[in-house]
Amino acid sequence: MHLVQNYLPEQYEQTNPLCINHNYLPQQFADVDAILAKVREVVVRGDFTLGRAVDRLEGRIAELCETRHAIGVGSGTDALFLTLKALGIDKGDEVITTPFTFYATIGAIVTAGATPVFADAGLDCNLDPSRIEEKITARTKAILPVHWSGLPCDMGRIGDIANRHGLAVVEDACHAIKGRYKNRATGSLGTAGCFSFHPLKNLNVWGDAGAVTTDDDDLAERLRLLRNHGLAGRNECRVFAYNSRLDTVQAVVADHLLDKLDHITTARIANARRYDECLRGIRGVVIPDRPADRTQVYHLYVIRCERRDELLRHLVAQEIDAKVHYPVPMHLQPAAAFLNHRRGDFPIAEALAGSVLSLPAHEFVSEAQQRHVANLVRAFYA
Repeated sequence: MHLVQNYLPEQYEQTNPLCINHNYLPQQFADVDAILAKVREVVVRGDFTLGRAVDRLEGRIAELCETRHAIGVGSGTDALFLTLKALGIDKGDEVITTPFTFYATIGAIVTAGATPVFADAGLDCNLDPSRIEEKITARTKAILPVHWSGLPCDMGRIGDIANRHGLAVVEDACHAIKGRYKNRATGSLGTAGCFSFHPLKNLNVWGDAGAVTTDDDDLAERLRLLRNHGLAGRNECRVFAYNSRLDTVQAVVADHLLDKLDHITTARIANARRYDECLRGIRGVVIPDRPADRTQVYHLYVIRCERRDELLRHLVAQEIDAKVHYPVPMHLQPAAAFLNHRRGDFPIAEALAGSVLSLPAHEFVSEAQQRHVANLVRAFYA
């Protein structure tokens, strides 16, 4: 199997070479000894809180995202939350975002004290810019677009709206490291960009970790305070704040994986293109448009399907770890009941939730596996 052979540990065995799992961590971290050697250096130095490894990673992330600053934090969720707090967003404020996203996007807004205001998604699964302006009120403070599955949103149109109304733009780029919009890096397209290094992200670690990127010097300084108890030094607390430092060991792991990120990204893009080729023309399957002005990095490979739930069961029965991300949009979640939304309020997000299917397309999926998946899908709709 191409791509897998260079990473598989000797003890890793795959009983069915055509089965595919979403979890590829045994392959991703097969060179664990090399990482542990770097972790040992941290232990020997006793450099456990922020320090040299975090500084190095922050510098590399800032360079990758083409921004002046990158601030390491405890998770992608904390990246969103702390950015909203650093922007002064609080009780009574509103943040416009999409109902078709992961829970953390909305949770960050709510726990920051603000109210999430939903604008419907487009068929690309991203926030529809044409739905934003009608949602703006005197209480709106920010727009929070989500680069869903690794496809950058239409940041030109979103940025124009934000500029007209004096709003901050916070990119939820947790799926989209190394994505590009009109040859600009995700994380550099708004006021700030928020990234997750969760174990199943394209750039991943051994737990939770995240980062915020920005060109705003003042915002970067506030973020560094907020992630570390508000401390400007050991004995000076400028504001009572939070503890969301990027763990030094996780910084070492992320820094190690950064050396592989070009390969990871290239392989995922190639796999997505092959899926597109193999699945195109199957009645019952819709492949989303691939905008020419954007580089999608495929944290998820998502298609839309008729009889989605039946197809999902069919694939799982054949040991294909297909998944639904996610079957219930945020406005219909029990936690969102206080917003008083009903089914039908955001019809595109609801239609997506009922039809999207994610197929494994990570860097360890082989061409034979992909063609096998496509054949199973074709047979289902025959």
